[in-house]
Amino acid sequence: MKIVVLDGYTLNPGDLNWKGFEELGEFTVYDRTPEEEILNRIGDAEIVITNKTPITAELLTKCPNIKYIGCLSTGYNVVDIDAAKERGIPVTNIPAYGTHAVAQFAIALLLEVCNQVGHHNSAVQSGKWQTSLDFCFWDTPLVELDGKTMGLIGFGRIGQATGRIAKALGMNVIAYNKGYSTTDEEIATYVSLDELYAQSDIISLHCPQLPSTEGIINKESLGKAR
Repeated sequence: MKIVVLDGYTLNPGDLNWKGFEELGEFTVYDRTPEEEILNRIGDAEIVITNKTPITAELLTKCPNIKYIGCLSTGYNVVDIDAAKERGIPVTNIPAYGTHAVAQFAIALLLEVCNQVGHHNSAVQSGKWQTSLDFCFWDTPLVELDGKTMGLIGFGRIGQATGRIAKALGMNVIAYNKGYSTTDEEIATYVSLDELYAQSDIISLHCPQLPSTEGIINKESLGKAR
């Protein structure tokens, strides 16, 4: 069985191994695959593993040996799902692989906005604190999150994990999740999208990019914010 990974570096820059794949058959991994090389690199492979390298209907026609496509990602929009279904090719993704890492990073970005630790460190290293007239040296205002309201648009695994961290920081958490109207009150309270815009101090997006969500933060929605 031939197995090819088209863009392995995205998920495995070197801290993991491919042993499980190697045990399954003839295995080839590429760090990155430019568009013009996709067809050649897949060749007669039966298993294709991708992350962001597109697998189109045209490509599936030209690679009739493909029996399985695995996406090393939560999203699978890089694969023409309808074309794969027509050919009986199963396509899988990994919906939970980055749940806590993404939530942690979202909160890290928020804390950087509020505390600007990187800027503060540079300012101290350059001697600004030493020359400051005051002991408490700040170049930028400090934003305290306790008591602030975080609005989560999208309340799946990552949204919930982000909400738990926000709650631990003393924040009030509200959420909008299309198609759902109840939630675990221990994490967040569901509100309408307009209510979320109006009540939130911070808005964090955790929804898939779809035609219905693209541009969801815009002049009109920001005009509803407090």
